[in-house]
Amino acid sequence: MNLSLSPGPLAEADSHFSEVRWPLKDLTLAGLHWPASGTRPGERPIILLHGWLDNSLSFCRLAPGLSTLGPVWAIDHAGHGHSGHRPQGQSYLLADYVSDVAELLQTHFAAHDTVDLVGHSLGGIVAMLFAAAFPEKVRRLVMIDSLGPISKAPEEAVGQLRRGIGKRLTGSGAGGTYASLEEAAKLRTRGRNPLSEDIARILLSRNLSEGPEGLQWRTDPRLRHPSVMMFTEEQVQAFVAAVEAPTLLVRAEHGLLANFDRWQSRFDTLNDVRCLDIDGGHHCHLDGDITPVDEGLRTFLGEK
Repeated sequence: MNLSLSPGPLAEADSHFSEVRWPLKDLTLAGLHWPASGTRPGERPIILLHGWLDNSLSFCRLAPGLSTLGPVWAIDHAGHGHSGHRPQGQSYLLADYVSDVAELLQTHFAAHDTVDLVGHSLGGIVAMLFAAAFPEKVRRLVMIDSLGPISKAPEEAVGQLRRGIGKRLTGSGAGGTYASLEEAAKLRTRGRNPLSEDIARILLSRNLSEGPEGLQWRTDPRLRHPSVMMFTEEQVQAFVAAVEAPTLLVRAEHGLLANFDRWQSRFDTLNDVRCLDIDGGHHCHLDGDITPVDEGLRTFLGEK
């Protein structure tokens, strides 16, 4: 079986990226690097954080344009793509993703005082929480169809804890296997946030590996477990208010924020923010015509 991509799906995004590994204390993160292609190779890094169950190839079409501003690094979150899984006995709390970013920047990007953070979906949540906790580290923040964590009322905390621990105890069953990348991609086109088949093939090529019975998931099955704890809306608002970096919100007309009634109050809480409305779906930076997102991000991140 061959997981390599044909030139077709990646033709538009072919910009000579390379694989990267970043050892941390408890695991190794993986990702992709697009070297600076503009006339200012010394510019600060642009760090890209993907969404839940995606991987760094989520930015394969956006990164080439951003590399004209400086070096671009797309990270596979822990448990995703080619990154390591969390040790047994641990789970995937939002705070742990934020800690990964903090350790990554401190260990492997120490030469840079600040970075630009771009996050999609889960990656946008992680980027926002990091920008709130470490405002001195973030020059500019971009959130794509994302504006903070899902929140729960305080009285829901007990039930949330019970569900989360219950799933930890029962564990996850064996994941499915697929005869080909094309078969897996066809299923992904019918997901909650559907993708075109070519784009699904690109993403899944990094989320699957060859096993004895076919292609199987690389992603950690614990990623699907319910969290043992969630923030209240008051806590989320406190994080939003703590963001100091100029912020761009990319809001997809047919994305997740379209049906999220709390986005406006969070948007109004941000100190320095602008909104880019896109006629697209949740993966508006990857699937379909990404020109408005590409131009919007390059304009925003290109500002001094």
